[in-house]
Formats: sequence, structure tokens, C-alpha cells
Amino acid sequence: MSHTPQELEQKFWKALESDRTVMLGLESAGGRLGLPRPMTALYEHAHGPIWFFTATDNGLVQAQDGDSAAAVMTLASKDHALFATVTGQLHRRLDRAVIERLWNPFIAAWYEGGKDDPKLALLRFDPDQAEVWLNENSLLAGVKLLLGADPKRSYRDKTARLDLKH
Repeated sequence: MSHTPQELEQKFWKALESDRTVMLGLESAGGRLGLPRPMTALYEHAHGPIWFFTATDNGLVQAQDGDSAAAVMTLASKDHALFATVTGQLHRRLDRAVIERLWNPFIAAWYEGGKDDPKLALLRFDPDQAEVWLNENSLLAGVKLLLGADPKRSYRDKTARLDLKH
């Protein structure tokens, strides 16, 4: 089954909403990825922004030079049906309206002082570009190979480079 880039983008946002756990890291001046760590992603609308509740002593907050930094987010869906790498800008924003909208019991469990905890930090990730891959079933690829078909050929439309700046 072939997939358009738009379908792959929809699958990406659906996987992010379902799974929420991503690896997030800052891109260093030399282009290397530093300090990737698991984070819980929250968003309200497809195309972002993506929000992360964290603490002021988190390495991502500490390593930022100023209020903004280039960042990379990776996602592997729980069922391994989708993988994605997303680049963008990570901003430190203590936006009270966003805190009110996204606050829930799972977030509250991490902050003794609630929404006013002095250690509460909020990060906004504005995605730019993404590469998304649907995972071809390796058993199916093996069967195709045995039948003389090229498994790479059917995989071409299961990957896309997406522009997420809408």
C-alpha cells in the first residue's frame, strides 16, 4: 500500500499523540546531538508546537545558551510501526496559559509546589523538518525476496521528508 507524504505526516502526529515518549536533545554548535533524554511530548494541534514539562535542573534547560536552541526529537512508536526524527527550535517558555491548558495529574505528580513550583520549566519545541519511516514487516520483506520481488521497491513510499513549518 502506498502512502503520500500527507498520510505519513498524519500517522506521525497520531503516533506522537498515542505514545508521547520521545528522545529530545540539543544540537551543539558543531552539529552534534548532545544530551538526548526521554521526555513526554504534549501538543494541542497538528504541526505543533510540542510542549515539554520539565525541571529547571534538567540538562536540556541547563545546557541552553539563552532561551532558544536548535534541537532534535526522535520518536519510535510503541508498536515500532513508525519512526521519526524531527528538527526544530527549543524555547524555554513559562507560559501560564499553556500550563493551565495542559496540566494534568501525571504532570502534577512531579511538582510538589503544583503549577507554581519554582523548579517547573516549560519547553516549547517548534518543529521544522521531519523524516518519517513506516516499518516494513521484515517477514513480509523476506517473503517478497523469496518470490523474486525487490522489498526495497515497496518501501520507497513508506518514508518521507516532511516540512512541518505550516
